Amino acid sequence: MKEQGPSSKASMFGLMRAVVKRVPRGKVTTYGDVARAAGFPTCSRQAAWCLKKFDPALPWHRVIGKGGKILLRGEGGVEQLQRLEAEGVVVNGTRVDLRKYGYGVKLGRKRG
Repeated sequence: MKEQGPSSKASMFGLMRAVVKRVPRGKVTTYGDVARAAGFPTCSRQAAWCLKKFDPALPWHRVIGKGGKILLRGEGGVEQLQRLEAEGVVVNGTRVDLRKYGYGVKLGRKRG
């Protein structure tokens, strides 16, 4: 990945947050899918980082790990599970069936 300054990181995070806002109620996507759709296919970890700052308008709980796994631990994981279940998403242990609840976010243009 190319060196990212504060301005380019803010831009990347803004693009990733815009992708997350498009995930509809009752659906989930993965950190990797968010990164790819924002145009940063190797930045799934950064997709997780961009969700750390709390924004009540951002449906952060709809973003899960590879294979449909809820990766948050403790209170955050419990809150994510409760929010997903309140939207009708069935969580089996810590997993969500991506075939049933996965949302294919529209891919952005490739950056580079």
